[in-house]
Amino acid sequence: MTSKVISIVLGGGQGSRLSPLTATRSKPAVPIAGKYRLVDIPISNCLHAGITRIYVLTQFNSASLNKHIKNTYHFSSFSDAFVDILAAEQTPSNVTWYQGTADAVRQSLHHLAVHDFDYVLILSGDQLYQMDFEEMIGQHIDTGAEISIATIPVDAADVPGFGILKTDENNMVTAFIEKPKKDFESWASEVSDEMKAEGRVYLASMGIYIFNRKLLYELLEGNDRTDFGKEIIPQSISEHKVASYQYEGYWTDIGTIPSFFEANLGLTDDIPKFNLFGENHIYTRARMLPPSKISGTLLEHSIIADGCIINAKQITRSLIGIRTRIGVDTIIENCYVMGSDNYQTLEQIAELKLSSSPIMGIGDRCKIKNAIIDKNTYIGNDVQINVGATLPDGDFGTHTVQDGIVVVKKRAIIPNGTII
Repeated sequence: MTSKVISIVLGGGQGSRLSPLTATRSKPAVPIAGKYRLVDIPISNCLHAGITRIYVLTQFNSASLNKHIKNTYHFSSFSDAFVDILAAEQTPSNVTWYQGTADAVRQSLHHLAVHDFDYVLILSGDQLYQMDFEEMIGQHIDTGAEISIATIPVDAADVPGFGILKTDENNMVTAFIEKPKKDFESWASEVSDEMKAEGRVYLASMGIYIFNRKLLYELLEGNDRTDFGKEIIPQSISEHKVASYQYEGYWTDIGTIPSFFEANLGLTDDIPKFNLFGENHIYTRARMLPPSKISGTLLEHSIIADGCIINAKQITRSLIGIRTRIGVDTIIENCYVMGSDNYQTLEQIAELKLSSSPIMGIGDRCKIKNAIIDKNTYIGNDVQINVGATLPDGDFGTHTVQDGIVVVKKRAIIPNGTII
């Protein structure tokens, strides 16, 4: 069944709401959980379902994402499996970049045409979830649907942020409304008793679609419609058989700094909503890193990735990414430290110490709270970040503040004794 499916992972736009993490990388390339990239989530879900032909469509800040895909997803020469990048390109017949989700797929159709497939699974590259795509495809085939949309029940407070679907008793979509602000009570659909008890009776589109091959080409060729959620899906409901695949597991659209921050820190819970330790593990780049070395540190509800050297006093409810170095007597609370792309040599470290310059990582006697520390940062000794009064939002050169969360930018240098 899944051998008849090709998957397209949309690389996303500029990702301005996730700035400064997207200043030099696309949203799908943003590191999560200390060792993965966001794009690893949809790709892993596909591979676990037996979907092994995957295109990733990229446009903005794509170098980091391209490198990650190239270094991560390798298959046997005797297999037709692949994870390939399709970068936005200007051609004689099209001189514009991708104008939206539908336009991105339209411009890529000629690459798909050389393959044998019956269904196209379209995914977002910036969502955190674990879904059985094999089950979704099975329902799509069994119901004779031409389009299937993955939906998740939400409560009234969340309705204005989503496209909301109305379904009948057979899970067929009868109507669609984009981000209604009021008077949406009549849009409630039939959901499970568990969802009803939580007040989650409105079906929100997750931006995950299955299209029959023939219909996808018909809908995209010969017109200028650019977006699935705003144009293609609403216009298809009355003319084609559109089904809802209702999903009730954990799912979050990582579109803002607060949502990104909470999704990552949530992984440190005793029983996290997103399970990193189940059978359907997340695939990512296989790095030949040493185990982490920890000395004199009190660790509580924290995740430590490979290759770290940690001498901190205390780390609480935090994620520490690959190759992170943390000095003595440092206290870290509610933080995501992304780590480093390389180690400094002993000679480099000695030279920086002689000049009283910070070395890569986090120095001695620091106190850091409610912060995201991007990769390859140099945080000196005796630095305090976000341990006082609530900070105002804004961009302050080496760091930004959003909703009380300090984001130290990639490669930023924070001198000894700095207080943020």
